Amino acid sequence: MGMTYVQKVLAKACGKESVAVGDVVEPEVDLAMSHENGTMAMNQFLKIHEGTGIKPDIWDPNRIAIIFDHRIPAESAKTATNQKNLRAFVGDQGITKFHDVRGDEGGICHQILPENGYVRPGGVVVGTDSHTTSHGALGAFAFGIGATEMAAVWTLGHVLNVEVPATIKVNVTGKFPEGVGPKDLILHLIGKISSEGANFKVLEFHGEVIKSMSTSGRLVICNMAVEAGATAGIVPPDEETLSYLKDEAGVTDKIVIFSPDADAEYIQTVEIDVSSLVPQIACPHTIDNVCGIDKVAGTKIDQIVVGSCTNGRLDDIETAALILKGKKVNHGTRMLVFPATWRIYRRAMKLGYIGDLSEAGAVVCNPGCGACLGVHQGAIGDGEVALATTNRNFKGRMGNPKGFIYLCSPAVAAASAITGVITDPRGGK
Repeated sequence: MGMTYVQKVLAKACGKESVAVGDVVEPEVDLAMSHENGTMAMNQFLKIHEGTGIKPDIWDPNRIAIIFDHRIPAESAKTATNQKNLRAFVGDQGITKFHDVRGDEGGICHQILPENGYVRPGGVVVGTDSHTTSHGALGAFAFGIGATEMAAVWTLGHVLNVEVPATIKVNVTGKFPEGVGPKDLILHLIGKISSEGANFKVLEFHGEVIKSMSTSGRLVICNMAVEAGATAGIVPPDEETLSYLKDEAGVTDKIVIFSPDADAEYIQTVEIDVSSLVPQIACPHTIDNVCGIDKVAGTKIDQIVVGSCTNGRLDDIETAALILKGKKVNHGTRMLVFPATWRIYRRAMKLGYIGDLSEAGAVVCNPGCGACLGVHQGAIGDGEVALATTNRNFKGRMGNPKGFIYLCSPAVAAASAITGVITDPRGGK
């Protein structure tokens, strides 16, 4: 029996010919990422070396990325001090992949990594953030770990006690209808299999729809794979992957790609034909509470958010700007836009998207995760309803357990901003 894509990645990372589902392995890490919560990993890392007399040196400072993105600019003295301490640690350790609060190179970690060429196909990527699954879009086995585990990675260079996961194959066929895209696909999948349907498994995406999907779209579906409980989401790399790495990330070295074996064993296969898919909405307060837009159309919205590590890329900003160009955000609704990185922000400015959004009444903010997480910029009030292109709608997610969050695509968000109620971007359909 052949191997799935993740089995092949783990076998390579462990120097083995093959690994089987259920094996416990300790793969070498190609990239270890933390954001501000790197402070916790730093404290654990220093504790490991306490009393040993050994200088606490990271195993490979070139394979660690630290990106400030959750609370930027710092919203409190505590955050500012934590960031100060982590900056000092980065300098002491010689960590090269550091992105501070800067307008020339900053942004959300899950976009910074791919657009800077830090993620490569066939690699193992770990991050102290659950949405590290995003990087499966480039063919990496990417998953979230805790601060203590990260401290061990910083010390040893490999992940301890990883059980080789089973894989669910998701085969996506057909053609997206107008106004429907990757966000609708992943919301539909989560609604179909539930938020626990892929617990401790990998979602491996295949089919003609995935093959023709841009890397931006692949990042959307892999980002939200964790919302189905998955350890990772994976799109086996192909020509699109190589083109993105060359043209967008500026990678010049040779990239070797591979595919799962034709006789790989999958624990389950999920078939989805997107031809008749309609815009999808995840309703409060769980991500698998998904329905077609017609079921909730007309729901009054207080705040709309476009952005985040899920939908803050240039094509997302473009979609929103084209719908809003020459129109106005409803006066009973607030609209916040968070481009995923400053590179995207600058491109959107040059293309006129930022101006169009601002003239429509949207507030375009600096790249960051604060509103999605509910810790900085964009909290909602008691009883208020938010419509967001973000990835979670749990109680309290946007800073208030008395609020209500619906999740949607950028097209739905922009169309709804104009009317002030959940609105189908397809017009009269």
